[in-house]
Amino acid sequence: MDFRLSDDERALVSEVRQFCERYFDEASVAQWRRDGGLPDEVVKAFVNLDFKGFGVIHRRGHEFYDLFAQVLVLEELSRASGAALPFHTDFLQLQILEAFASAGQTAPIREEYQKTGRLAFALAVSEPSAGSDTMGMKTAVSLRDDTLVLNGVKSFVNNGEYAPALLVAAIDEEASAESGEPALSLWLIPRDLEGIRVVPEDKIGQSMLPFASILFDNVVLDESYRLRGDAKGFSQLFKFFEFGRVFVCATALGQAQAAMEDAVRWAQTRSAFGAPIASFQQIQQMLTDMEVKLANMRNLVYQAAWEFDRGEHDRLTVAMMKRYVPATATEVASDAMQILGGRGYTSQERVSSIWQDCRGFQIAEGTDQIMVHIAAPLIMKKYGDAS
Repeated sequence: MDFRLSDDERALVSEVRQFCERYFDEASVAQWRRDGGLPDEVVKAFVNLDFKGFGVIHRRGHEFYDLFAQVLVLEELSRASGAALPFHTDFLQLQILEAFASAGQTAPIREEYQKTGRLAFALAVSEPSAGSDTMGMKTAVSLRDDTLVLNGVKSFVNNGEYAPALLVAAIDEEASAESGEPALSLWLIPRDLEGIRVVPEDKIGQSMLPFASILFDNVVLDESYRLRGDAKGFSQLFKFFEFGRVFVCATALGQAQAAMEDAVRWAQTRSAFGAPIASFQQIQQMLTDMEVKLANMRNLVYQAAWEFDRGEHDRLTVAMMKRYVPATATEVASDAMQILGGRGYTSQERVSSIWQDCRGFQIAEGTDQIMVHIAAPLIMKKYGDAS
C-alpha cells in the first residue's frame, strides 16, 4: 500500500505543526502535565483550526474527516508535544455520541465543544470487575416503583471529576436480550445527580488525562437522558472500540517519534571519551533498531486507518496493530531513556514521561493479551481458509 501523503494531507499536517509550534514548547507541556490538563486557550485554538477543508473533529458543512486524516492529526500532536493529550479521547467520544445519540442530543454538545474546546461529558464504560470484558459489565438500569434507577461502578473515566455530564453505558434490565447479548443502553446524565459519587484515580502516566471512578447508588434517571440514536447494542459499541485502538496507537506512535528525536539530538550533542556518543556502534545500533520499529508502527497504524476508510475494516489488522504499537512505542521510549543515560531517568527530560504514557497504552482500549485473544482465532481462520 502507498501511504505517501496527498497535497491536502501534507497541508493538514503542516497546519497542525504550526499550531504545535505556537503552543507546545517543552516548558509549557511540562507545566500542563503538572497541572493535569491543557489550558483553555490551547483547546479553544485547536478546535477552531480550519484544517484547510478537512473535518477532523467538528463539521464543515456535513462532512467529517476520514480516519486517516484523524490519525495524521493525532500523530503530529503527540510528536510535537511528547505527551498524551486529551484530543484522541475527544475524537472517540464525539463519534460514539454521534452514533448513539439523536441529533437533538448531539447538537448542543458539539456547539459547546466548538465554543469552549471542552467536551461537556465524560464516557463511562469500563468497570473494575469487567476490564476488557465489556459485556461483563454489572452497572444496570432497573425499574423500581415506576422509577428508573441506575446502580453500579465505572472506572478509568477520563475527566469524570470535571465534566458536567456523564455518558454511561449500562445494562437495561427492563429490555430483552438480543442475539444472546445483554440489552445495552446509553445515558447522558448530569454529573451532579443525587447518588453519584466521584473518586479521583492516581496513575503514573498520562497526567493530562485525569481518571476517576464513578459510583452510582440508586441514581434516579429521567427517560429523556436515554440516548436514542441509530446505533444500538454491544456490537456497535465494539466497532467504536476499534476506532479507539487506532487513535491510541496513533498517539503512541507520535510519542515514540518524539522520543526518537530526543535520543538522536542527545546522541549528536553528548560527548564521552572524547567523541560524540552518536559515533559509538552500540548507540548507532540502538537508533537503527528504533527507526525500524517506528517504520513498522507507522505502517500498521496507517494500514488500519486506510482499511477503515475504504470499507475494508479487518479486525486482525487492528488487533495486530494494538498488540504491537504500544508495546513497541514503550521499547523505543525505553531505549531513548537509555541513550540519555542518567538524565533520561529524571523528570527533566520528557522521555521518561513518554515511557510512562506509552506503557499505559498497553492496557488502554484492550490489553496486549486481549489482542492475542482476538487475533489468534482470526489467524487460524485465515490460514485454514488458505489451505
